[in-house]
Amino acid sequence: MFRDKKVVVVMPAYNAARTLKRTYDEVMDQGVVDLVIVVDDASRDETTAVARTLPHAIVHAHPVNSGYGANQKTCYRLALEAGADIVIMVHPDYQYTPRLIPAMVAMIGSGLYSCVLASRVLGRHAMKGGMPIWRYFFNRCLTLAENFILGTKLSEYHTGYRAYSRQLLERIHFDACSNDFVFDNQVLAQILWLGEIISEVSCPTRYEKESSSINFRRSVVYGLGCMKTAFVYRLARWGLLKSPLFPK
Repeated sequence: MFRDKKVVVVMPAYNAARTLKRTYDEVMDQGVVDLVIVVDDASRDETTAVARTLPHAIVHAHPVNSGYGANQKTCYRLALEAGADIVIMVHPDYQYTPRLIPAMVAMIGSGLYSCVLASRVLGRHAMKGGMPIWRYFFNRCLTLAENFILGTKLSEYHTGYRAYSRQLLERIHFDACSNDFVFDNQVLAQILWLGEIISEVSCPTRYEKESSSINFRRSVVYGLGCMKTAFVYRLARWGLLKSPLFPK
């Protein structure tokens, strides 16, 4: 709990059996998390079995692989059903340190912000943590273009470590978002559409062989999806296009 607010961590999992418990243990060590929700998107390893050994955890397994965005949709529905006031998404691959959770919870729970991102770029942590050079370059170019089109100044849009207030999640039309990786980007665009401020904290990161990532081809598809989202947002702002992502 934080100021009588229920704190729930959601973990969209896929083939995370080797790192799930280590991530969970560090999450619970922070002393503010009431519940962890693990959604396994039809992993090929023992992710579900490991998750079911964790105390203070709700485990849901998709019968077929539905995609990263679909996994998050299930995560957020379950978190809201569980009475969460603050929801933090942490990838279970141990790429992001859970030690930032208390700070992110405080920023949401104090009413200062409704969305907080843990940025790998602030503090120059991305390259130090082992992010491939091509991925870093791709991240920076894409972020620069999105900031210009969306009219904001985020250090990155592509982190998988983020916190939301319940009130914000209830306003977001996340069911209209993609079931694929561009889901994260579409959610941020929806938050900006609502006129909310997105805050950021600097986050150390580590790239290891267990860390989840998408290959170059899927990165290109993701990047094109992000740019499409940004252009649809801008056209909707100008009243030139209607989109279920950005309802009036």
